[in-house]
Amino acid sequence: MRVAAVALASALVLLTGCGEKKSSEKASQTAAKVNKEEITVHQINFVLQRQQGLKPEQAEAASKQILERLIDQELAVQKAMDMKLDRDPKVVQQIEAAKREIISRAYVERVGEGATKPTPEELQKYYDEKPALFKERRIYSLQELAIEAKPEQLATLRDKLAAAKNIAEFVEYMKANDIRFAGNQAVRAAEQLPLAGLDTIAKMKDGESMFNVTPTGAQVLVLASSRSQPVGLEQAKPAIEQFLLNERKRKLIEEEVKGLRSNGKIEYVGKFAQGASAPAGNAAPAAPAPVAVAPAPAASTGMSDSDISKGMGLKK
Repeated sequence: MRVAAVALASALVLLTGCGEKKSSEKASQTAAKVNKEEITVHQINFVLQRQQGLKPEQAEAASKQILERLIDQELAVQKAMDMKLDRDPKVVQQIEAAKREIISRAYVERVGEGATKPTPEELQKYYDEKPALFKERRIYSLQELAIEAKPEQLATLRDKLAAAKNIAEFVEYMKANDIRFAGNQAVRAAEQLPLAGLDTIAKMKDGESMFNVTPTGAQVLVLASSRSQPVGLEQAKPAIEQFLLNERKRKLIEEEVKGLRSNGKIEYVGKFAQGASAPAGNAAPAAPAPVAVAPAPAASTGMSDSDISKGMGLKK
């Protein structure tokens, strides 16, 4: 374990520019000296730029913490070099794997840079086509039950849910019949929900339930309550633009990888040759679509609005 930890530290330092320390650096760019080696401001800034959600006023304190970690890292690297761990086959393999990952990711990012920004007309079109996200946006108070059940129990569970006066009655039925389940509740804005299921949830009325078959049994989603909170086009534009741009980047990258595979010579060998070219028809069937049922209204969860996530970046 110690060798692996040192190896990862070694790989990170090597890949973040330690190999350039012996180049002519200005004294002002040196943040610390560790034995005969230097840690530069460039190294600190590189790590600092990768910190998500860091506020400007936190940058100085974060820089000092990063420097301390880089000092510990440099000491570990120097000791690892003395022990010739950089020549250990496992360490070499990890470094090569990290190098390949970084280079391939750089290429993918370069391809994605070719995506064009959406036009104002495209932003308007997306806004109009997604009323549940914008014009008719709601804040949902949801209750979820993850149920462990056998396939032959699902029809009965679905019927009991539909016949129950409220979700509490359905829960009591499961308890009485030793059906295992786990409950959860949360308040979610429309953009916090999966886009694939948002339209279905948006059509639900307060108190309605959704029954969905899962690999381990079933999921019941109850819309305990909701309230309208629409978002205007101008407020939504930045989030829509970023979403559509990301989609274009994803499609560009998918097409590029598909082209590389088509033009490259790929040969599966040994056990990997078996089933490598299986037809698409052998793919696993899609999960059944959720079915909404409507029992009597369930009680509100009474959660605070402060729990609502901002999802795509839309503000209340």
